[in-house]
Parts: sequence; C-alpha cells; structure tokens
Amino acid sequence: MEYLNNVSTDSGPTATGSGAVNKILCCECGVPIEPNATNMCVPCLRSHVDITENIPKQAVIFFCRNCERYLNPPNEWVQCTLESKELLSLCLKRVQGLRQVKLVDAGFVWTEPHSKRIKVKLTVHGEVMNDVVLQQVFVVEFTVNNQMCDDCHRTEAKDFWRCMVQVRQKAVNRKTLFYLEQMILKHRAHENTLGIKPSPGGLDFFYATDAHARKMVDFLQAVLPVKVTSSKKLISHDIHSNSYNYKYSYAVDIVPISKGSLVCLPKRLAQQLGHIAPVCLVTKVANAIHLIDPQTAQLAEVQNMAFWKTPFEAICNPKQMIEFVVMDVEFRDQKAFPGQGPVSVRHTLADVWVVKSSELGVDGSTVHVRSHLGNLLKPGDTVLGYDLREANVNNDYYEKLSSDDAVPSILIVKKSFDKTVRKRNRNWKLKHLNEDIVLDTDIENDYNEFLEDLEEDPELRQNVNIFKDSKRQIAVDTNDMDDPSVPRITLEEMLDDLVLDDAEMGGS
Repeated sequence: MEYLNNVSTDSGPTATGSGAVNKILCCECGVPIEPNATNMCVPCLRSHVDITENIPKQAVIFFCRNCERYLNPPNEWVQCTLESKELLSLCLKRVQGLRQVKLVDAGFVWTEPHSKRIKVKLTVHGEVMNDVVLQQVFVVEFTVNNQMCDDCHRTEAKDFWRCMVQVRQKAVNRKTLFYLEQMILKHRAHENTLGIKPSPGGLDFFYATDAHARKMVDFLQAVLPVKVTSSKKLISHDIHSNSYNYKYSYAVDIVPISKGSLVCLPKRLAQQLGHIAPVCLVTKVANAIHLIDPQTAQLAEVQNMAFWKTPFEAICNPKQMIEFVVMDVEFRDQKAFPGQGPVSVRHTLADVWVVKSSELGVDGSTVHVRSHLGNLLKPGDTVLGYDLREANVNNDYYEKLSSDDAVPSILIVKKSFDKTVRKRNRNWKLKHLNEDIVLDTDIENDYNEFLEDLEEDPELRQNVNIFKDSKRQIAVDTNDMDDPSVPRITLEEMLDDLVLDDAEMGGS
C-alpha cells in the first residue's frame, strides 16, 4: 500500500543498477512517476477521485444564549468555550460521513468570535482504486444558530415548577415575615427561584429541582423557628424505563409570634426556662424566641424543638397596645428580684406610675407598674403597653394560672414617639423580593412597625441591608433632631443603592 502524496514527480533520467526503480509515465498527463496501481500521478488521481464527496462541508450547531451552552445531540446541553476540546468533539459529531474515511487530524480555523461561524480543518485518509490510500485536507464551516434549551424555556415560562416551598405564618402581625424577607435578600437565598408569588399569610417559592428547594428549606430552618412538612404528587410514570415524575411541595410554618407580642408559657416550659414568669414579652424572633420578664428583667430563649413540642400562642398582639403617659419613675435594685435565669444588662428595673392617655386628668387613674424600661423612661414620656384588666384573653394556659403566679395588670412594651415625624424624617429604605406588591392599610401599618423596630434595635438591623433613599433628603436643621432620644439609623449603617438610569446611559 502506497501513500501517493509522497510520490516523486521528478522527470529526470531513470536510475539503473541494483535497487533502482524504473519510472513510468502518467496515463493522463505523461509525467514520469513511480509505478503504482492506478498508473496516475497524485494531481490526476485527485481530479478523478474525491474521498470527501460524501462529507458535507457545511453544518449547523445550536447555541442557547441564556445559559451559553451548546446542544450535544440528541438532547444534551453542554458548556463549551471557543476552540476547546469539548467544542471540537461536539462539532465532529455533527459531521456526517466521517466513518467512511480515517480522521488523522482536526483543528480550528480562526474566525471572528461574533461572526456566528466556526471553521474546523480536517485531515483524512481514504482508500481509492486498487488499495491506494489518498490523504486530503478540507474545511467544514459550522453555522451557530440560536435555540433556547429546555431549562431556559421552563425558566422563562414562569409557570413551570417541580418544587414549591410554601412559607406561612398564622399570626395577626406580619413583622416576622418582613424580617424573613430581609434575611433572604441579604443572604441571596432566592437566587435559584423560578418565581415568587405572594399569598395570604406568606410567600410561595417555585423551583426547578428538588435540591434548590431543599436548600431554601435549610436556610429557613437556620434563621427562624419553623416546622416543615413535605409532600409529593405523581405527575407521570414510564412503565418501560420505570421512571417517575413527581412534583414536590414543602409547607413551612413559622412560629405564630412576633416581636412585641405578649405570651403565656406552659407551666412546665416556664420551669425548664429557669422558673421564669409565665407571662412574658417577646423581644426578638430569630433562630430562637427571645423572651423577657418585664418585672424581673429575666431572659429566656425558646428553641425550635422546644416550641413545637409544647406550642403556645400570643395572648396579646402589638395591635392591642394602649398609649400611656408616664407620671413618675423610681429605680429599683436589680438584686432585689433574684432569678434562676440570666438577667438582662441592657434594661433597668423601675417602679413606674402611668395614666392612660384617654384618662389623663381624671382623679384616681394613676396605676403603678413595674417595668424593665427604667433606663429609657422619664416623667412626661408616652409609652405603649397592654392593659390586662380590660383584655379579653382566650388562652388555656392563661386560665390555668393560679393566684401564686404574679400576673401584672399593665405591662409596658416600649417607648412611643410621634409616628408622623419619624416617617417624614426617615431617609433610608429597604428592598423587597417583589417591588410590584401594593400594600393595603393593615400590611402597611405592620411594615411601619417593623421599620420602627429596626430603628430601635441595633442588633435586629445587623441582619438587614439598609439603603440610602436619594428621594428623601433630610435637612440638617430639622426640629426632630432636638430630641436625642428619638431612635434613628446613622449614615454609617446605610448602603448606597445602585440605580441604573437608562436615560443617562443612553445619553452618555
């Protein structure tokens, strides 16, 4: 077998002697050549035979612009970079007829990256007449056509999902849901969602794979006390391949308690928490429920498992708070009320005499209250609290309280400020998962209370991204700055909001 590429076409005299090869003339052009089976030179042989005639010189490959992947027949999409081995292998699979020849070499020919053209230079060997092997080099041009892959189709459709996470909270106040929304935004836990749909009492998150949904569920379990219930629904079943297609759903129930709620603990749970008083205030709802006894400043934390083992509900919600006016404050010794649990160092016990704002000026309306907010109060301040004398409490644990349990008649929750002034002088804002949601009156009131909690609690806003509001520029000489006790967020705690103005970018 001879490779005719290397056949010499020298027309000089034929050598004689031992080992000499007699030359013959090509039967087509008469050029002296070494004898071969076809008696033709290489150019004449190539003019008669084309070993690449059954191989197409043009082909098409498909590219998804959304995920930047190429289609690997029949239905696999792979990630390839330009002039990579993976892309070369994919292109060779699209060339038909290569099995009839022997592929020797393959490589890319440079093209403009944005030309939507990919050229591959191939070197092949093929047998022609009478077992003669011919080598030939040719170029195949691939046209890159855009085609959206199935995954991107499902993402763009917005209504396709395989897994759903339903987040619900059965509570009157929605401040815990607002806090969860900010935690999701800060940690970017919603990146893999196909869509987010608000629903009464919570949010619905839709995902394409079960792994992404489980990742969201794990995040929710890490930031809040929740209970998770999973279920699945059979969509289709292939009896030949024994494959099943399911849709998964995860129901996530958040504890029905928010910051500022008044709760009544079961007797056994109160004993496990250091014999804390059964009637407590909720100071924070994070990965655990943080409680404080207003009469002794004793602290306690209810973990996730402990709550769902013996669940309890709020006997009073922030919407039931009444406004009081502080008449006098007298500090008390913290050691006079020893407790078995940790005691807050941020609060100071005090005896406070208050009057309802609606009964101000009425004789005999002053009531004595023991409060943990002694370091924040002074005569003349306005506070918000619960009046259990007039509250209609329907709770089994509260009804079982005995006379030995010191249940206060009035509990002070927090110091009150002018809501109108605070809202007008608020020069910061928060972002939302869905900016198109229109808040009704009740939800807007809950949201304003959540913003006030952020201003009053530095620890709470550590997990929240707060942005400067360029539309709300507050003058330096505003009147509300005269009161240094008004809680506010400093400029150092705010982030610059990135706003892309299409008009400015178009004019540049």
